[in-house]
Amino acid sequence: MKRFLAFFMLLLPIALSAQTKLSANIAEDFSNRVAERYQQKNHQAELFIADQLSKSGTGGLDIDKTMTDLKSDPAALDESLKFLYQYNDCNRQTLIAYFREMGVLSGSVYPLATYTVNKYKNESKTLIEEKATIIKMGAMPVAAATPQPIPAKKPASAKKVSSEEEATSVSYDNTPTAASAGVKEPGDSTAVATIAGGDDYNWDVRTLFKLRTPQELENLYGKENVVYRGTTDLAGNDAGNAYFVFPDTDNEMQVIFDGDKGTTITFTKPHSKWKSPFGIKVGDPLDKVVKVNGRDFKINGFEWTDGGIVNSWEGGSIAGKGVLVLFKANNSGDPGMYDKVTGDKKVKTDMGVLKKLEVVVDKIEFKSN
Repeated sequence: MKRFLAFFMLLLPIALSAQTKLSANIAEDFSNRVAERYQQKNHQAELFIADQLSKSGTGGLDIDKTMTDLKSDPAALDESLKFLYQYNDCNRQTLIAYFREMGVLSGSVYPLATYTVNKYKNESKTLIEEKATIIKMGAMPVAAATPQPIPAKKPASAKKVSSEEEATSVSYDNTPTAASAGVKEPGDSTAVATIAGGDDYNWDVRTLFKLRTPQELENLYGKENVVYRGTTDLAGNDAGNAYFVFPDTDNEMQVIFDGDKGTTITFTKPHSKWKSPFGIKVGDPLDKVVKVNGRDFKINGFEWTDGGIVNSWEGGSIAGKGVLVLFKANNSGDPGMYDKVTGDKKVKTDMGVLKKLEVVVDKIEFKSN
């Protein structure tokens, strides 16, 4: 009996470990199954996962790339399992059935389900309540039986969206895909809306990370709404030229193409219609960015080299996601307060004085990978 107990105690840590950590082959198997289904664009759960990853920011700037290679991003893979668990009502048997329907290898199904349930069981109640809210808001995507072609652009005289419909469409951060919304995609040469900043445009910034040429940008937003001129980086240094979309308006956006290295998009105007990654916009308070990052971070001291620019995300959810933010203080009239966060120093965002200084986002840059 003692030998049995000793053997059991030896195996217990191993069994527990198997339930709290995914092996590389199981993670890869799940990743491959998600990639296959996501690329078909007609599986509701995978579309739901992608939208939730984008909303939380875990999916990064290029959600398509993340969804087709989850094994390379452990944080996104874990979050995708959480959202799949939520999609299946936080029910282990339903989740197991879904894994099987996905084509997950039989030897991976139970370890994957056990890992997911153990990791998120304490969040089950919250996830189920959130799902009810998501459904009520109409934000859970419903895929067509077969992929549908992109419809032609509506003429400028077409009926405008009512204020009530518009409010519904922006009440949730998950923006419909171009195919489902009937908006232009890169390379579509159909006519564009004649009013700059009109409601016929796709305002989801994620669309632009797929672009690689100015021609695609002009096709998407109209040649008359794109100009090429000099620009500066967030620190105010000369950065050469950029393509400005809707220049000199609230919806102005700067785009710099860097071939296969990605695309850099910069915003400097508040009150724009653009739906940006992580939901961060110019004018947002510091507290909001801290919340999105999931922890406090460090910025460079104001009135100095790279002053006000994020120095380190401190391992938060925005870290390594291609996001650069410049902050400014709207209330810098009190030298005694302002001097505490100026000069050659790194300022932690938990400093109480920053709230009194009304620090907000001044500019924000997104660089796709």
